[in-house]
Amino acid sequence: MVKFILKKIGYGVVVLFGVITAVFFLFNVLPGDPATVMLGQRANKEAVEAIHRDLGFNKPVYERYFNYLNDLSFISVHNYKNAQSFWYLSPEKYNWTPLFTIGTQKAVVFKLPYLRKSYITKRNVSEIIKNTLPETAVLAFSAIIIASIIGIFLGIISATKKNSWFDNITFVLATVFGMSAPSFLVGLVIMYLFGYLLSSYTGLSPSGSLYEYDVWNGEVLKLKNLILPAITLGIRPLSIVIQLTRSSLLDVLSQDYIRTAKAKGLAFKSIIVKHALKNALNPVVTAISGWFAGLMAGSVFVERIFSWKGIGNEVVEALAKNDLPIVMGATLIFATIFVITNIVVDIVYGILDPRVRVK
Repeated sequence: MVKFILKKIGYGVVVLFGVITAVFFLFNVLPGDPATVMLGQRANKEAVEAIHRDLGFNKPVYERYFNYLNDLSFISVHNYKNAQSFWYLSPEKYNWTPLFTIGTQKAVVFKLPYLRKSYITKRNVSEIIKNTLPETAVLAFSAIIIASIIGIFLGIISATKKNSWFDNITFVLATVFGMSAPSFLVGLVIMYLFGYLLSSYTGLSPSGSLYEYDVWNGEVLKLKNLILPAITLGIRPLSIVIQLTRSSLLDVLSQDYIRTAKAKGLAFKSIIVKHALKNALNPVVTAISGWFAGLMAGSVFVERIFSWKGIGNEVVEALAKNDLPIVMGATLIFATIFVITNIVVDIVYGILDPRVRVK
């Protein structure tokens, strides 16, 4: 089991390394000069050259790449004496714990990954992500909870009422609205319908975030603002959960042990709940676990439509301003979430089913 876990972690590290490399070289070949973005109308030759030195744009690409890896690593090598060095251990960038020194000027330190600074606001990207990622996580978690509860419930009814009007309508709605319609279109429809036309009945706002500023009380928790974006984000996984639950439950209901339970005179409800459902939910759990990471990265359009102050909305604004460090940092965070989620799911499968470890 230990070998299986280490192998999965090793695969994850290789994938992350590939993502980091791809992100670095992709964003370093894009047109545009970050110095002009940062300086705006104040750009002059001396100021541009100073920013290029600070960002390392006067260095070869391979040297900037290794410095990028050094910044992202928890254990890194830096020059701690020469402030003019490209590898200088700047207290403005790093919060470190020294491990040991190399020679008279270099040291190996333990630190948190440094994701650079925003070109526009000069804030650390890690700080921006720290402030916006929790709201995106709450949105994604709420969406997957809605999709799981409603999807499993509707899937059970569809399977037990196969080929009925309810089954046909559920299938059509799940296909049309869940699989075919893009999230930004569904979001606009839901926002207009429930946020504008029916707002006097629903009491819901077409835009807003988890916390809103009140003049008298400061930041106030507004859970009702979560309803519309969570439903919008959860529609696509909802349709998949419905179809998976239905098809899996129909397959289980055709098994011999279910026919034996029926022959013994057990109530149909008892057969579904106690015997069929727990075996039918395995592929559903697989889909749900994989969708959570996908929803974290796929919330960009939904957050933008509903003005949700999450990391997706921050990425859209950064792209509009060509603020590449924020985009690069968010991409790495999304990739890390994907990799960690897949590793955890694979390890859980290996614990529950020994055949997975053999494969």
